Amino acid sequence: MSLADDREALRQAPVGVFDSGVGGLTVAREIMRQIPNEKIIYFGDTARVPYGSKSKETITRYARQIVRFLQEQRVKAIVAACNTASAYALDEIEGEIDIPIIGVVKPGARVAAESTKNGRVGVIGTEGTIGSRIYSTYIKEINPEIQVMGKACPLFVPLVEEGLWQDPVTDEIAKRYLGGLIDSEIDTLILGCTHYPLIRSTLGRIIGEGVTLVNPAYETARELKELLEREQLLNEKKQELGMNCYRFYVSDMAEKFQSFANSILKYGILSARKIDIEHY
Repeated sequence: MSLADDREALRQAPVGVFDSGVGGLTVAREIMRQIPNEKIIYFGDTARVPYGSKSKETITRYARQIVRFLQEQRVKAIVAACNTASAYALDEIEGEIDIPIIGVVKPGARVAAESTKNGRVGVIGTEGTIGSRIYSTYIKEINPEIQVMGKACPLFVPLVEEGLWQDPVTDEIAKRYLGGLIDSEIDTLILGCTHYPLIRSTLGRIIGEGVTLVNPAYETARELKELLEREQLLNEKKQELGMNCYRFYVSDMAEKFQSFANSILKYGILSARKIDIEHY
């Protein structure tokens, strides 16, 4: 096989996307929208969700196992579509593998720093993401004058996973979580968990029209496209129907995952296969 053939085969390889559960589907959805020719292999760690309340050591071990699985699937690049994994494990794993890997934190931090007018940025996320102060670190590298205020919102993930996207309970919890950020007069709010875009309308209504919402899922898909172009890995061949372009794997509850995925992905999914991630 010639070098040109090798390069073309690499372009045709899938992108790996992983998350603690279903939230990363918002990233996969943006990749499908923005880079429609790319094949995707998605892994949702539904047996071990949530990641946000677990230690750095545990999250790093989980992420390593998932990356080994994705490498076995011969992916050409990996997206850590989980804020907690991006915060705790990404830098370490990046130095251990020979394929490009990106997370969701840096793209969101960059856009927030560019968007704020009054220098007051809010971040909502899991306890792990907020506790790591990773968004604050990246934003202050761009502009040390920006004030970053974080708020852990642990109940949002189970509310989203139960499908309570537009429910009085979600409204009430959001009011309690966002009250302090509203009082802080932020003008930009980072949705620092990939579950949160699914309740974006609720969050936007409560935080107010004057606050810009930053969706790292959208920005991450843009960064992935730029990465693939830079590395000459972008797949320019249009995928044909029936080519099994998107494959989904989980560590538990395949049927529930499939039902959830079909509610948010335009094309839906035919199946989700359960695997033993501890094997890796």
